[in-house]
Order: sequence, then structure tokens, then C-alpha cells
Amino acid sequence: MTVTDTAATGPAHGWNALALLHGRIETHIEHALQQHHDLSAREYSLLDVLSRQHSGEGGHLRMHQVADAVILSQSATTRLVTRLEDRALLTRYLCATDRRGIYTDVTPTGLTLLTQARPTHDTALRQALDNAATDPRLAPLVDTLETLTPPPTH
Repeated sequence: MTVTDTAATGPAHGWNALALLHGRIETHIEHALQQHHDLSAREYSLLDVLSRQHSGEGGHLRMHQVADAVILSQSATTRLVTRLEDRALLTRYLCATDRRGIYTDVTPTGLTLLTQARPTHDTALRQALDNAATDPRLAPLVDTLETLTPPPTH
């Protein structure tokens, strides 16, 4: 293989295609959310993850769990939470049973914004997937994504 030979083999080809698909989708979603709701894709993702918490046993996520869910480092997640807290979209409070734990909830303002942004996100995702499906390098990945089912909720 030479430097000018762009044909990747085996897992490298799949990884390159996956990275390309992810980048295209994220860019498309980012643009739509910024344009219509003044939200980044990461901010949307954080609001979405936190909006799914519940008050039952294990229903609230600790910061490291939030970081894992939005695929960011803990420090980047903390900065993101602070930014959204400054915009009154999130609130933080101490865990009642473990004073070392800090929980984060979406405020009513944050829930309203998330509700407004969700159709934009979903439409942008659909558009990005439809566009990617026309690219022979990405079509198999899009087909795979289309067949995935969500894991059962507990």
C-alpha cells in the first residue's frame, strides 16, 4: 500500500466509513440545531440523556455516567453542564443519600427547548442518513443502522 493508495483494507475500511458517516451526520445535525434552536449537537444530546432520568431507584445519573452517555470526558461534560446551567436549561443539586454525589436535572425551560428541538434533530438525522445511503461507501452502514432496535428499558 502506498501513500497515494486510499483503499483501506479490512477493519480500517469499516472504521474509515464509520468515521465519515458519523462526521457527516453530526455536521448536518449540528447545523440544523444551531440554526433553529441555538443548540449544539452535544448540548442536545446532554438534554436528551438527562430528560430520560426518573425518580426511582437508579433513575438519576452521576456525572461520570452522564459523561459516558454523551461520549465526553468528565471535565468536558462538567463544562457543558455549566454552560447549560448558565442558560437556565439545567440545574444541579446534591444527592440526598450521598452528599458527595451531584445530580443534574433538566429545567422546565430546558424541557421546552428539547421538545422544540427534537423534530429538528430527528429530521436532520433522517436527511443525513438518506444522503449517506446514496454513497456506496456508507450505504451498508446506513442499512445496518436502519435495522437496529433500541435495547429494552428496565
